Amino acid sequence: MSQAQRYYLTIANLATARGPDADLSFTGSSPQSFADALQEALRKPILFDRWKAKQPDPDGVDPSLAPVDATATVTATLDDLHTDVQVVTTLTHFVLRHRLFILIGPHWQLHDVAAA
Repeated sequence: MSQAQRYYLTIANLATARGPDADLSFTGSSPQSFADALQEALRKPILFDRWKAKQPDPDGVDPSLAPVDATATVTATLDDLHTDVQVVTTLTHFVLRHRLFILIGPHWQLHDVAAA
């Protein structure tokens, strides 16, 4: 298993940050509800499986997007007008980026990555 990494992200406006598919998108508005949603998306295959089932060729989906990390943790706090997010996971940036896109589309920015 890979070494855990700590990802530092910012979401400019969490209340309007939504993914491209309303059925899979984040629907909350609080930092805690987002942290819970992303943590579940990283720990369990539920969101990925739902996304995969909606693809034109589910069997053709890149299997490197499927891993989960049962120990992933996500914290999110409101700071002024934006939300700061910290993710600790052994998943690759590729997988994290994909789960974030499903939940909130391109409405986030990565600021730093460090060993956890």
